[in-house]
Parts: sequence; structure tokens; C-alpha cells
Amino acid sequence: MTFVHWRYRPEQVQALLPAQLRVETFDGAAWVGLTCFLMRDVRVPGVPALPWLSTFPETNVRTYVRDARGRTGIWFFSLDAGRLPAALGGRGGFWLPYFWSDMSVDGENGHTRYRCRRRLPGPVGARCDVDVEAGVPLAERERDELAHFLTARFRLFSLVAGRLAAAQVEHPPWPLHHARLIGLDQSLVQAAGLPAPDGQPVLHASPGVRTRVGMWRW
Repeated sequence: MTFVHWRYRPEQVQALLPAQLRVETFDGAAWVGLTCFLMRDVRVPGVPALPWLSTFPETNVRTYVRDARGRTGIWFFSLDAGRLPAALGGRGGFWLPYFWSDMSVDGENGHTRYRCRRRLPGPVGARCDVDVEAGVPLAERERDELAHFLTARFRLFSLVAGRLAAAQVEHPPWPLHHARLIGLDQSLVQAAGLPAPDGQPVLHASPGVRTRVGMWRW
């Protein structure tokens, strides 16, 4: 998994959030993340993973928010998935803004290439090409407050039938590595309604963790 984050003015992000949520800031800025990864063994409880259906690339555009009860979590602007059934299930069954995209993830010798071209529901052709080289693990002193803010997230928010809902997320701490951006050509952030990112992003890479997502609760 690769985390790519940029600073934004809080008001730019807040304008795209539902009224029940407030953007969460760090160092005076809102943060928008482009997270690229490969999903493996995706399944619902009690159902075995299926070889083709349960493994697919995904790329998300997200930010960090707080609700009226003070709970923090993730708000997704978009989730692009490389399997049509996954996109339909995520959009129709889990109330998240999934999109079906032509996607791939290839890697060797620490160099990973993510490719994404959106198909449905559009805007058709919105893209995300990321080439990144993973480095050594972060030392304990490098796992600072910003790294924690950007990656240690254990709740999702969404609007379910017009009502704000939250789902708990369980996973161990991400094993974070340094990362070097080799190439980036993307328009998913702009497709979400945000200005194009400006400035150098903050990068982290990870070999991944096993994750469980609960059901929506109000």
C-alpha cells in the first residue's frame, strides 16, 4: 500500500463534506490522501474468498473528519476498484462512492506501479498513475504524530439513506516504510471536486495489514 498525502486549506475540504462532519486538521491544514493498494482475500464473514473476485486493485481519495460526538474517522471522496462486482457491491451494498476502473498493480525489487483509468459512473478517463519505490522501515522516532494522524484510522463515515453512519475498522498498526515518488499523473483528486494538489506530497509505503470493517451504525 502507498499513502500519498497533500496539505489543503481546511475550507476547501470542508465545502465538500456533509453538514454533520467537520474536517480534522493537523498543523493547521486539512489533509487529502491518495491511497493505492492491492486488496487480497476480500470476503464477508462466513463466506470463503474467491480467487478472482476477492483480489483486486483499489485507489481511494480520502480526508479526515470529526463528527458532532467528537469521533474521528475517514471520509471517502471516491474509491476506485478494479472489479465491477466489488464496485457495485461497495456502492449499492455498503453505501460508499465506489467506481469501476481499469486498474493494475505491478511490482518488483521494491518498485511498485499503480495504474487506474475510471470507467463507470465517471468522469470516464479520470486517472491515477503512481510509480513509487519503497525504502527502509521507519525508525521508531520517525513514527511521528503526522504519520499517526495520516494512517492510524479506525472508523469510516458515510451517508446511509441520508443519515450519517459510522463503521468501526480493526487492524494492527501499519508497518510503515519510507517511500520515494518516481512518477505521478493523476486526476482523481480533481474529479472529487478539489483543486489539483500543490507542493510535495508526504509519502509512506507499507506491505499491508489484515483489516476488518464492521457494519454501519447510527
